[in-house]
Amino acid sequence: MREKTEKCIVTFRTTTGAMAMERACRAAGVPGRLIPVPRVITAGCGMCWAAPPDAREAVEALVIKEHLDVDGLYAILI
Repeated sequence: MREKTEKCIVTFRTTTGAMAMERACRAAGVPGRLIPVPRVITAGCGMCWAAPPDAREAVEALVIKEHLDVDGLYAILI
């Protein structure tokens, strides 16, 4: 079993919101990727953006700047 590491997780109500986040992060060079939502969190669409914890400020700034429709932002071990 691999060792759990802390991640910055952004959840979405819709798959469209998740894909918009992926597009915006790729364009801005913000690290991370789409993954299934961990069981400890619930989300409407079942997908979330997982980024390293040191990218949290960049993720938050991008969400505000691009008016992205997010459901929640978490710091968890996965």
